[in-house]
Amino acid sequence: MRLFRLAKIVSVSLRFGLDRMVLDADSSGRLARIWHTFFFWRTFSQPRGARLRQALESLGPIFVKFGQMLSTRRDLLPPDLADELALLQDRVPPFPTEQALAVLEGFYGKPIDEVFDDFERTPVASASVAQVHFARLPDGTEVAVKVLRPGIERVIEHDLALLEVAAVLLEKIWPEGRRLKPREVVAEFSKYLHDELDLMREAANCSQLRRNFTESSLLIVPEVHWDWCGSKVMVMERMRGVPISQTPALLAQGTDLKALSRAGVEIFFTQVFRDGFFHADMHPGNIFVHSDGRYIALDFGIMGTLNEVDKNYLATNFLAFFKRDYRRVALAHIEAGWVPAKTRVDEFEAAIRTVCEPIFDKPLKDISFGKTLLRLFQTARRFEMEVQPQLVLLQKTLLNIEGLGRQLDPELDLWKTAKPFLERWMDERMGMRALVRGVKEEAPAWAGTLPQLPRLVHHALTESGRQQSAQQQRLDDLAAGQRRLTRLLLLVGAVAATLLGLELHRLLG
Repeated sequence: MRLFRLAKIVSVSLRFGLDRMVLDADSSGRLARIWHTFFFWRTFSQPRGARLRQALESLGPIFVKFGQMLSTRRDLLPPDLADELALLQDRVPPFPTEQALAVLEGFYGKPIDEVFDDFERTPVASASVAQVHFARLPDGTEVAVKVLRPGIERVIEHDLALLEVAAVLLEKIWPEGRRLKPREVVAEFSKYLHDELDLMREAANCSQLRRNFTESSLLIVPEVHWDWCGSKVMVMERMRGVPISQTPALLAQGTDLKALSRAGVEIFFTQVFRDGFFHADMHPGNIFVHSDGRYIALDFGIMGTLNEVDKNYLATNFLAFFKRDYRRVALAHIEAGWVPAKTRVDEFEAAIRTVCEPIFDKPLKDISFGKTLLRLFQTARRFEMEVQPQLVLLQKTLLNIEGLGRQLDPELDLWKTAKPFLERWMDERMGMRALVRGVKEEAPAWAGTLPQLPRLVHHALTESGRQQSAQQQRLDDLAAGQRRLTRLLLLVGAVAATLLGLELHRLLG
């Protein structure tokens, strides 16, 4: 089975010229010349990015997902390859309903018609890892049931093993291979896939995002029905809306596209800067629009998280960049620890200025936040910046949001929309509001600690006195030992002198 799969991979690679893409990176090498001579008859009319995308589509859903993940690593790939891989769509035929029923009945331990009041046999969506059926709970609640594809774990492990072998070979035969870190990329992909295989993890992500946007006027997140969920089954509220890519249908239901585009930007920055927890797979297939104009989020397998250092870094960089304060941008990288502390600020500042200054020849509305962040990453790599996985996810999501926003409103000025939000957030984190909020947050702890303060002070002073006494005792013991050692040395010296004198007397006498 594995040999057959490997043969297919080799065949597809030759058909789409993937071997030539690798060897062309070292066209002066002997192996490349021999290889091109042997396969002289092959000609390719399409660019290399299109051929790579088509090859991955031919190899199946796991390789499609790998290409999707690679498209987010613009810090490693040339732009033409990254742009083409971003076009990959996870289009997979549904698996037979009988298999879905077997998974569900195996999990629930009884026939499906005893679990749900109604279960639609025809799936409404299908992807490489799972597919979705509509159903109705016994109390009449309409739900969407996500079922893991049977046997997908075995397929994933099989293809991952082949990808690992390919990564090792790539490092050995391609001069650029080590710089691209193919083994690390495959390891990252493996973690990403295994996370998607646990639908309880996805359900928890969905629940957290819903809690973050409770009573929101911008975003709807489906409710999870935990009593029906497991590692291979996720049951959530059925959502009704128009896919965000269907502009005519949105206009027909009276949706204000400009307001919708601005709301998308606000939702993104709220997730990132307020919560540090964001939906990292915001492509058009995962976003619907409710009839009241609110966004509907779906598919929560990939979520990004940011800590306080990450959030402060991003806010500082965005604000400093649009003020052309490149020194502040350079310092933000160093203070976050993402470039070595030994980095010369003036050199780093000059490199950032060289990359970013030409952007300001364009109107602010034409400046891409995602591409700006990418340029900063690429520049910082020259100064030994380590790739930050959470920021790579963020940059990919930001590009998705920008694309959607400008699809809805080509005149969308992302800076004008985001700047007030960023300034307000910075004020809340670092200004007087931050001080007031900090006092409020710490007040309960202080209320419990203040009554104990006298006792704690007395204990600390007593303990300090004890420690001082113990320390003094150790010093006294050390001094006494020193005196004893001195006396012993004097005694040994006197004995030695006496013996030496006797010996000299004997020799002379």
